[in-house]
Parts: sequence; C-alpha cells; structure tokens
Amino acid sequence: MAKVLMLLPDTDFDPTEAGVPWHVLNEAGHDVCFATQAGTKAACDQLTLSGEGLTGTLKTLAARPANREIYEQMSAHPNFQNPLAWKDVNPDEFDALILPGGHAPGIKQYLEAEPVFDICRNFFARKAPVGSICHGLLALARTVREDGKSVLHGYKVTGLNNFQEKIAIRMTRKSMGKHYQTYPETVQDETSAVLKKARDFKPGPMLPSFGTAKSPRKGFIVEDGHLVCARWPGDAYKLAHALRARLEA
Repeated sequence: MAKVLMLLPDTDFDPTEAGVPWHVLNEAGHDVCFATQAGTKAACDQLTLSGEGLTGTLKTLAARPANREIYEQMSAHPNFQNPLAWKDVNPDEFDALILPGGHAPGIKQYLEAEPVFDICRNFFARKAPVGSICHGLLALARTVREDGKSVLHGYKVTGLNNFQEKIAIRMTRKSMGKHYQTYPETVQDETSAVLKKARDFKPGPMLPSFGTAKSPRKGFIVEDGHLVCARWPGDAYKLAHALRARLEA
C-alpha cells in the first residue's frame, strides 16, 4: 500500500479533480492523505459541485452526479476530515503527490504558497510520482529549482488549455463575472513560458472526451517520467489510473 498526499486550498478546488483520483487510489487500497494551509477541513467549489445557477450549456461545467457522489464519500472520509497543515507535511513520508485544480478565487491560496512549492520541489528531487490537473499545474510551474528554473523545465506537460479556459470564461462572464477567470494570464501561457520549449505544453484534442468509471481510458493526459498531467475533470480517471500504475509497478 502506498501513501499518497493530496494538497488542497481551504475552498474552491474542483470536486471531480480531487474526488476521482481519491476514489481510484482508495479503492485500490492506497492511503490518500490531505493537507490544507492550516490543517482545517477543505470545501470544494460549491457552484461546480451543485450546478446551481448553471443553465443551458453552462450545465456542462457542473460536476456529474456520479462524481458528486464520490466527492461526498471523500469528504466523509477520516483523512479528509483531519488534514495535515502544509507546514507540517514531511514529503519524504509520501510516495506520490496529487495537485487538483479549480477555477474559483479560493484556488489561488495553494497556487501561491511557499510551503506548497517546498513540497513540490521535494517530489521532483526524488522523482516520485506527481499528478496535476487543470490549474494544479501552476503550483509546479511556480516551483523553482536551485538553478532558478521551474521544476517543469525539461518536461512535457498539459493542463487547462487556452481554448478550454477562454471558452469557459466567455460562457460565464455575463452571469458569474470572473468566477471562472482565475488569473489574467491563462494556465497554458504561464506554464509555456517556464518550459524548455513552449511546444512542450501539449493542448490535446480540440474535442475532449469524458472519462468515467466504466470508461477510464477516455480523456487526455501527458506522461513524462514520474509526472502525469491532465487538463480538466474529464481526464481525471485516466490520470488516476496512470498514477495507480506507477505506484503498483
């Protein structure tokens, strides 16, 4: 059994991007632990979880019913109820790291935190398995090595791409303001700037497929050594199984 660390902000992470990897690894017998800024229980982006107020095509942004159920199971688990504080994490005690994403403002808390960068730096130094989804990639892009370069420099990656991010912002701007615009710069643009080559960011197919428990191979991920990256909730199952394979190799 492996011991896996998932880092979360206090609020506003995506329920599917956290819940599905937890579910897949927990079902396989691995111990998934959580850490937040002060060691208090986290809460996901409630708008994405419930879908309240999302009508028409905006409903596609809400968590699917099966994934809402997984989130509720995760949130009731003792490990989720009793997270570590970032500052108290000893990364060497963990075999893998998961960095979920999200759009809403609260996600910035962990994308801008030095203790999070310290944890990420440790996993890259050990080349231990790391999985990131969506905005979670920014935590890695902003983690700097001793040579002044991002830990992602030299890796091929993916994350929320420009097409996905910009269309979500446009779709929701009228009804939700900047709820879905996390930063002025997109994930793809900020990350590409710290890679060895801008083309090392792989945007994936224009029309994404949505992975499920019955179809976990659907979705798009990029694997490069110990690093596995995904773009959005539809890729969560594929990412989770890729991490599981590394832990059980």
